[in-house]
Amino acid sequence: MEKIWLNEAFKGEVPNDFHGKVGWASPSNIALVKYWGKKGKQLPQNPSISFTLSECRSETFIEFEKAEKFGFHFFFEGKENPAFGAKIEKFLLDNQVFFPFVNQLNLKVKSRNTFPHSSGIASSASSMSAFVMGLMEIESLLTGPSTPSTNSGTEGSGTLDLCKASYFSRLASGSAARSVFTKMALWGKTEAYEGSSDEYAVSLADDIHPVFKTYHDSILIVSGETKSVSSRAGHALMEGNPYAPARYAQANENIKNLLLALKSGDLDTFINITESEALQLHALMMCSNPSFILMKPNTLNLINEIREFREETKIPLCFTLDAGPNVHLLYPEQEADKVEYYIKNVLADYCDRERWIADHVGDGPKKLL
Repeated sequence: MEKIWLNEAFKGEVPNDFHGKVGWASPSNIALVKYWGKKGKQLPQNPSISFTLSECRSETFIEFEKAEKFGFHFFFEGKENPAFGAKIEKFLLDNQVFFPFVNQLNLKVKSRNTFPHSSGIASSASSMSAFVMGLMEIESLLTGPSTPSTNSGTEGSGTLDLCKASYFSRLASGSAARSVFTKMALWGKTEAYEGSSDEYAVSLADDIHPVFKTYHDSILIVSGETKSVSSRAGHALMEGNPYAPARYAQANENIKNLLLALKSGDLDTFINITESEALQLHALMMCSNPSFILMKPNTLNLINEIREFREETKIPLCFTLDAGPNVHLLYPEQEADKVEYYIKNVLADYCDRERWIADHVGDGPKKLL
């Protein structure tokens, strides 16, 4: 794949009148089997599976024009953001062999999120995948569209190759590899799924029971503050974690069993694996060196409430957590009215200013311009 994309790269002179604006919206995703720990060049130590979300997304616009030398400015929610801009600029410079045309452009990037930044919702996944989709569209204006891979995964991508988009999104932010596909995605090589790869994610949309295609994710905002430890730093700490080998083995086993549950619609197995994975993720943080805790007291209060409610009502809802304090409440669409009533009347009391986001499984990136 990499060789094909190198051959496709536009290496000529950008026309003097080349200018314009592209815009893409790309969603966050919530991992069920967690990716925690890296190897090589932004490769996962274990495979992961995620729901693609709908309402939690980044909307990114790129203005471009021919320039004598490379120029780059990044604006987040109306204000210039040099720190995050430096991350994107580094990604471009590190991968200029694939996108050599950017050296002849001045780029102005404007991005916004529909959810709190750096609070345990995968903002880097949505923002970096949206940026990559825009970058690939600019490339297609110079080269013509590439041939889409068979694993296209979303209707909103137009003629862009989502396998390629996933590959480059992964280089920008690991979990971003999964955000370019509709419904569900698998990232990481596993014998349990043919065609899986460490280098890019694949769509699971055609291999899951209908119940999961309309699943709800109500995100309970325990805290909207910036995390005390970034995900990048947390991944790095796995290198010295004494439980890392056992964790990677367990994740591979959970992948195999979750794939079977997703195909058959086995909600009991889905719940058991999803909640176990969430708690393992935070347990790994607690036993890193140095250790850190991203849960808040109300994170635990919500977990206890959710488990008690499930036991009392037999409604198959469950929780998962990202690398932060907020709780993702997952449940089938047919239970939405009952669960949302419960959120508003009980669970919202544990949320920061009673804030929560009603989200659901979505259809991947969408072209805005």
